[in-house]
Amino acid sequence: MRLPLQIRRRRSLAKSKGKLVLYEKEGNVGRITLNYPERLNSWDFPGQGGLTDQFYETLKIPEEDDEIKVVIIKAAGRSFSAGHDLTTVGFVYGYGTGQAGERRPSQRVRYKIDRKWLVGGHMSLLYFPKVTIAQVQGHCIGEGLALALCCDMAIAADDAMIGHTEQRLGFSGTGIGTIPLLMLAVGVKRGREMLLTGRQMSGKEAAAIGLVAKSVPPDKLEEEVEKAAKAVTLLPRDGLAIGKAFTELVYDSMGITHGFISGYIGHTAFTNLRWEEDEYNFFKERRDKGVKTGFHARDDRFAGLV
Repeated sequence: MRLPLQIRRRRSLAKSKGKLVLYEKEGNVGRITLNYPERLNSWDFPGQGGLTDQFYETLKIPEEDDEIKVVIIKAAGRSFSAGHDLTTVGFVYGYGTGQAGERRPSQRVRYKIDRKWLVGGHMSLLYFPKVTIAQVQGHCIGEGLALALCCDMAIAADDAMIGHTEQRLGFSGTGIGTIPLLMLAVGVKRGREMLLTGRQMSGKEAAAIGLVAKSVPPDKLEEEVEKAAKAVTLLPRDGLAIGKAFTELVYDSMGITHGFISGYIGHTAFTNLRWEEDEYNFFKERRDKGVKTGFHARDDRFAGLV
């Protein structure tokens, strides 16, 4: 029996996945490069063997290296990350396979995966013991923005495209663990506006509202990030370690940790969402018309509004 298209596509993608995350070290600086440019460095979920698993496995290398003081997180190609791969989202829970006798995914499966993703992933990056700098170019959407928010610093190209556009799937302000970080960076009202509209902003605007530390011309991005990393390396290892530990205390006292717990619970709740007849259901459109049509139709509805 021929397997459904979505299953065949996922298996094909899995076979094509090679070294999706690269690592290099130079003195006190480690550099992690997302290396999936043909898919705009889009993410999968824990346990799928792709970018997510490889990234967090690679992160262990500089964590255990006492010489490393700062880690630059950057990406190959024209985009830092366009977020999650919309051709595969949802299937990780076991629904939408088209197989006869398919059952609705259990709550325990959803919670298990989402907890690994947000608590085991995002929170571990936020509390990573070395200083982290995100080097942002091109698209920095959804999971890409969450990654940048979890870093100690983010420097963007002036023409970067930054936002939580994935919220247009229907989240409307949940499904991610970094909402407290977003609110602290840009304020509650502006943060809510970003989440409810899913609009994208330039690197310049992101710097102006405090979402990133600074924006620079694209041809100066790597130079500026390297200079920031060099400045960090001038500090003593023990001082940096103490500073990161105290930052954890500050984040905990501000309730940042709760964001990751509520984030994964909120994401699991979203996977049970019911769309009414007059509401746009990306997953139904993807199934009936394909991911490209579903993706563009999702965003075209917002044209002229934000």
